[in-house]
Amino acid sequence: MRTLGCIVALAAAIFMTTSAADAAPSAVARACAKDIKSLCADVKPGGGKLKACVTEHYRDLSEDCQIAIVKAAAPGRACKADIKKFCSDVTPGKNRIAECVKSHTADLSDACKEALAKADAGNK
Repeated sequence: MRTLGCIVALAAAIFMTTSAADAAPSAVARACAKDIKSLCADVKPGGGKLKACVTEHYRDLSEDCQIAIVKAAAPGRACKADIKKFCSDVTPGKNRIAECVKSHTADLSDACKEALAKADAGNK
């Protein structure tokens, strides 16, 4: 269950990020909007509350939403070492980690760059 929580946490972080190229909602946001609305409607975003709600109700989420979350988590796994290397001093929340990663794009490992590119392509 802890691994699932990590996947959801990473996906939530990615789901909250946007690239300069896409103003449309992410693939996770699109796939999970109805689930979040029905399962977490009373939760006000902020302080990890929405992420906690999604984690708590993971088994109740639609298959499409679960798949989108797992796919969105891939960059988090691929970029784990890069995040530790370049962003260890960054306080999580409010897209700070994502912004830190973006600011180090040229320095990221090839695996991280590839995972981010795939995730970005999936959001279009």
